[in-house]
Amino acid sequence: MAVTLRTDRLLLRRWKDADREPFAALNADPEVMEHFPAPLSRPESDALIDRIEERFDENGFGFWALEVAGTGEFIGFAGLWVPRFHAHFTPAVEIGWRLARSAWGRGYATEAALRALGFAFDDRALDEVVSFTSLGNVRSQAVMKRIGMSHDPSDDFDHPLVDEGHRLRRHVLWRITAAGWAAKVLPGTDVRPW
Repeated sequence: MAVTLRTDRLLLRRWKDADREPFAALNADPEVMEHFPAPLSRPESDALIDRIEERFDENGFGFWALEVAGTGEFIGFAGLWVPRFHAHFTPAVEIGWRLARSAWGRGYATEAALRALGFAFDDRALDEVVSFTSLGNVRSQAVMKRIGMSHDPSDDFDHPLVDEGHRLRRHVLWRITAAGWAAKVLPGTDVRPW
């Protein structure tokens, strides 16, 4: 049974059947899926929820469904994932997010990702968390920077699940270690200065 996480504005929770329709709409939006090879069909979107739920059962964490506290509005997902492809940095735990366009620009991705990192390091005692995206996804890279991750261009890689020659094959890798996370807390508090 995976835990539910909370922030001031968000609930990070397990998935409900009622999430399937808005998640399918999000995954069918070409702007949301700009940095993925293709939008997802409804069956593909439903299958992704099923895989996410299986990962919760396996790992005790996954991509939590994001709900706006107080309104109950589903806006996407954020959380932790274990990539199953081979790369120079795997095995690893990844942090990721995907939000509906209506939720962009409100700081929700950063807020949810910070809470997920707190869970990764403070509750699960992980040594490191990574994040990666296609080279041109500057919005997600801005979130990675805001949550305290660092980028070394020598870590960038060609994603093995993206076809050679595809515009999205080249990926950037960002990292944060447990020590890096602990160092970002203001001394004597549990407050992070961002």
